[in-house]
Amino acid sequence: MLNPEDIRSIEARGISVDAFESQLERFKTGFPFLKIADSASVGNGITALSPAEEDEAIARWERYLADGGEVFKFVPASGAASRMFKALFEFLAGEEEQAAPESAAGKMLAGLDRFAFATELDATCMKLYGLTAHQLLDNGRHKDIIAALLNEEGMNYGNLPKGLLKFHSYGTEARTPVEEQLVEGAQTTANARSEVNLHFTVSQEHRQLFEKKLAEAIPAIEEKYGVKYNVSLSEQKHSTDTVAVNPDNTPFREDSKLLFRPGGHGALIENLGDIDSAVVFIKNIDNVVPDSQRGDTLRYKKVIAGYLMEVHDKIEQYLRMIDKGSYTIDDVREMIAFLHRVLNVRSDAMKSLEDVDLVLFIKEKLNRPIRVCGMVRNEGEPGGGPFIAYNRDGSTSPQILESWQVDTSRPEYRDMMARATHFNPVDLVCYIKDVDGNRFDLTRYVDPETGFISEKSKHGATLKALELPGLWNGAMSDWNTIFIEVPVSTFNPVKTVNDLLRPTHQ
Repeated sequence: MLNPEDIRSIEARGISVDAFESQLERFKTGFPFLKIADSASVGNGITALSPAEEDEAIARWERYLADGGEVFKFVPASGAASRMFKALFEFLAGEEEQAAPESAAGKMLAGLDRFAFATELDATCMKLYGLTAHQLLDNGRHKDIIAALLNEEGMNYGNLPKGLLKFHSYGTEARTPVEEQLVEGAQTTANARSEVNLHFTVSQEHRQLFEKKLAEAIPAIEEKYGVKYNVSLSEQKHSTDTVAVNPDNTPFREDSKLLFRPGGHGALIENLGDIDSAVVFIKNIDNVVPDSQRGDTLRYKKVIAGYLMEVHDKIEQYLRMIDKGSYTIDDVREMIAFLHRVLNVRSDAMKSLEDVDLVLFIKEKLNRPIRVCGMVRNEGEPGGGPFIAYNRDGSTSPQILESWQVDTSRPEYRDMMARATHFNPVDLVCYIKDVDGNRFDLTRYVDPETGFISEKSKHGATLKALELPGLWNGAMSDWNTIFIEVPVSTFNPVKTVNDLLRPTHQ
């Protein structure tokens, strides 16, 4: 099946032929549904902190920073903005020359003045057509306005990464999500030396645009907030690419060459593992708000970070006791209670283990990367959800699942999903070093059975694509995971352009 050119192409990406063959086999076998015990809720996998407990967590976080603690902010930012404008592209391709008021395009045009990019759009329309956007609107030239926003000869918003679009207005100025992430970082993750360490994952084609924007934005924000930024960029590694196949599971070829695709955001687990910091915040590029709306975001960033430190304090204490052999039977009982009560890890195996074997089992469960995930009440927003799932060793623990990972043909699983009260806003803070300060090899904690096969097209031809286990789903499957309830006001994503008209983005 593979010719010498194929093998060169595979190995040039840093992929072994065996790994390539495994990818092809996965298309044939598919991925199993996950075995789940229940959806998580407050008191059953999700912790709701009291105001006093939140204040204690904030104080712990501020103490960590004051003591010189390591911290990074990790922002996946390679996503293109094209999906934000899906409805606008459909209008451009349609036969109607004017958008219906109730349509997405109609609502966008009605709110023109409320978008941060309005001034630039006016200038672009004047350059292209000799008329402002409002003059075009008065003349019923709706498609010309939208074309000026989306197309390459205009503002090119349909092809730019979401992180570089103008989201929020500040008088005569506007900020992009990249700039808002810089500001939020200054307010939550500045270390004892007033340094803010940020890492953006970007696509190769847009890297120079990000570098240009950062070079423009950083000096003014550093001066305003009295911080120094250390910003780095990375791209998904080619070794995490996956081969595309035809509907019959044979390799898809273009001009007789194998087609490889990026393996999805789960590939970023390797980029995350390259970060040399104990604590790392993870947040999607588009979940940002303007200064006036950031109060809850700042508070709960510190809450979940401080709770992470409190959990890590206990884990370190227990692991030191185990390594020194300086524990009692009461200490072991306390560790088991901690696994149950705080980490929500349960295993029938512990009932049959005794003495050294029991302590080694506890040590294995404690000595892992940790993540604390904010969870918000489900109000109909899209996103994965928090569940209690079974692990490969038979234990159960909190996991973030997507709906396609759940076998909804089973009534008991449908009931679990119907009872779900929260969803995942992708608001994580992680501890990725062990108690001796060594980085965990994060690839060891990925569940390879949690990937996804999707249907795509290339130049009109149907193909199947292999998505790696998602970054906060299967890629972190074997981490210690804690869910903390946070207010929905901390979740303000921009999935469509009209989301920018919501009060939280004004």
